Amino acid sequence: MTRGLFWQLIIVVTTILMVNYALTKLTPPTRETVAEVSYSRFKAELGAENVAAVTFEGNSLDGRLKERVLLEGTAETEGDKSFLLFRTTLPPVSDPQLLQELEKRKVEVAVRPEKKPSAWTTALIYLFPWLLIIGVWWFILKGMRTRQGPGGGVMGGFAKSGAKMYTKERSRVTFADVAGLEEAKQELMEIVEFLRNPKRFMRLGAKAPRGVLLVGPPGTGKTLMARAVAGEAGVPFFTISASQFIEMFVGVGASRVRDLFGNAKKNAPSIIFIDELDAVGRSRGTGLGGGNDEREQTLNQLLSEMDGFEAHDEVIVMSATNRPDVLDPALLRPGRFDRQVVVERPDWRARGEILKVHTRKVPLADDVDLQLLARSTPGMCGADLENLVNEAALIAAREDAQQVCMAHFERAKDRVLMGTERKLVMSQQEKRITAYHEAGHTLLARLSPGADPIHKVSIIPRGQALGMTQQLPVDDRYHYSRTYLMTRIAVSLGGRAAEKAEFEELSTGAQNDLKQATELAEKMVCQWGMSERIGPMSFSRGEEHPFLGRKLASDNSFSEHMAWIIDQEIEKIVKTGEQQADEIIGGNLFALGKLAEALLEEEVLDSRRVDEVLREAGIEVKSTSRTKSEEGVLLQGELAGGGVEN
Repeated sequence: MTRGLFWQLIIVVTTILMVNYALTKLTPPTRETVAEVSYSRFKAELGAENVAAVTFEGNSLDGRLKERVLLEGTAETEGDKSFLLFRTTLPPVSDPQLLQELEKRKVEVAVRPEKKPSAWTTALIYLFPWLLIIGVWWFILKGMRTRQGPGGGVMGGFAKSGAKMYTKERSRVTFADVAGLEEAKQELMEIVEFLRNPKRFMRLGAKAPRGVLLVGPPGTGKTLMARAVAGEAGVPFFTISASQFIEMFVGVGASRVRDLFGNAKKNAPSIIFIDELDAVGRSRGTGLGGGNDEREQTLNQLLSEMDGFEAHDEVIVMSATNRPDVLDPALLRPGRFDRQVVVERPDWRARGEILKVHTRKVPLADDVDLQLLARSTPGMCGADLENLVNEAALIAAREDAQQVCMAHFERAKDRVLMGTERKLVMSQQEKRITAYHEAGHTLLARLSPGADPIHKVSIIPRGQALGMTQQLPVDDRYHYSRTYLMTRIAVSLGGRAAEKAEFEELSTGAQNDLKQATELAEKMVCQWGMSERIGPMSFSRGEEHPFLGRKLASDNSFSEHMAWIIDQEIEKIVKTGEQQADEIIGGNLFALGKLAEALLEEEVLDSRRVDEVLREAGIEVKSTSRTKSEEGVLLQGELAGGGVEN
């Protein structure tokens, strides 16, 4: 509320209070109190010849008594509660003898015409609530118009884009704060150089890209890259979320797009950054995907502004999305988004650089090896690594430590990957089942050729898992062979095979293992052509489809007979993995028991301790102690919640 509107409201309230005071306090009071009496009491006083004068006014009668009388229900000891003037209401049935009695008792009779409100008064009474509402709205709209400046108003406020403008002074993030995205930084640096020195490119006939689309999984640093461009370019940078264009009124989104580009053109050269572009950029005409007139009008206006009739070579549009598959094709063509910069998950070298950035303000102990930590955090993006560093700092702060050491990072990593440790009360039999289950995973992973080395085995309940087996791939993997995938399936089924061999009974602890094995076998058959019977064919079955809104259900691109063959091949692959797990477990029951006993006693085993137990059991294994060339974590966990009894 503006200061002018505040003082206007104060004046109105003060005026109302003054008028009320004048009507209630300044009006001279009546000297004699007029008592309200019943018609029967009036008739009784008339019969006692105590009425001196009466005045008729409509259906009411005012009168004056000759002598004071007490009010009904009062006594003389209660003080002065008598009255001389009175008022009563005439009954709806006329009393023809009343005038005769008044004349007989020589009562002075007068008639006063009934007071009726004038037409203006009646109209004012009916219009007053509406005038009050209109007045309140007028004050509100006037205040909004004052805040928005000339040409504003409430609809003008809706039409404003609401984008925030950043200048070089406000943008403190630079490319030095972004680590591990060298390829993306190189592509964006060309745009920065063009904005800094456009003549260098224009003399050769080159033009800056109209639009740059940052594509990548969530948390990989797309928005951070845009903030770095804002800090490096030194030109006005307008940022807005695509969801801010959408409004309940049709046409407001398009108006906001026009306002955004209008402001950018006034401050050219400039950059516009639209975050989460898929909020307005979904394919048009899809219907079920949330399409509506407002969103499509906003998209049409965005297409027109990016590459329409009027050129704007000095306004560059940047956007970020993790759903490029749902964007409208007209939005992705050259001339609108000329470049698509892929911001992928970092490798272990990039993760090391990212950890250096996030640990700048964290006091680290001498035993902290960021490169080793980077190798043991596969699949983590920048946001995950920042959370890992924060968790380690929180653990160190709870212990009142002066520095964050490697043990804090290990505990933080376990918490991020496996969940918080739970104080779950389990019976001894359930602990034995969990120990043998994890020992089965460990034995399969250690004795299967080509399997990823063991990093850690635990039977401490964390998150939804009652136990966990971590494996560390030796190096980065970009291609997966059929042999490696078959070993993965066998390792997944190792816990189930151990339970069956030791207890001659199966439990629900292998639910997640069975799900992983079946999904992996389905992809091997339907997507990767690893089935000898089906051969080099690909089917849509097993794909991870986001709901694109194009149709509610996708039709199968294969016959019922082919679906039956696919089911047979999936079953064959899973059965082969189960047979491999049963053979290794059956031939090493003594080693399985030793691992289970060590888990029951120590609860957590690392790779060195696992090798020691296997050597004690008579199995010669090569050392797999963790080195700096190790990378990645593959989790084999058993769910304890969601209806699974373990």
